[in-house]
Amino acid sequence: MSLSPTQRRYLRSLAHDLSPVILLGAKGATEAVAKELGNALDQHELVKVKLSGGDKEERQAQVAFLTGHTGAETVQEIGHVVVLFRRNEQDPKLALPR
Repeated sequence: MSLSPTQRRYLRSLAHDLSPVILLGAKGATEAVAKELGNALDQHELVKVKLSGGDKEERQAQVAFLTGHTGAETVQEIGHVVVLFRRNEQDPKLALPR
C-alpha cells in the first residue's frame, strides 16, 4: 500500500505528539528489533523510532532494514527519528483520508 501525499501529511500531524516507541542501541537494527517493531506496528499502526548514531548512510540502512522486515512505510524522517506506518488489516486503528 502506497501512501498518498494527503495521507502522509495527515500521519505526520498525528505523529507530531508521539514519543519514540523503539530506541535503537549500539547494535543498530537487528532481527529482534524488527520483531518488536512489528509488534508495536500491530498495536499502534503509527510508530516513532529513534535511530542509533552514525552518519546519514548508516541511518538510511537502518530504516531500509526495518521497513524491509516489517512491511512498514516511512512517513517522515528527521535527523535520528523516523516515523513508520503499517495498516493493521484485521483491526484498523487509524482512519486515513482518501
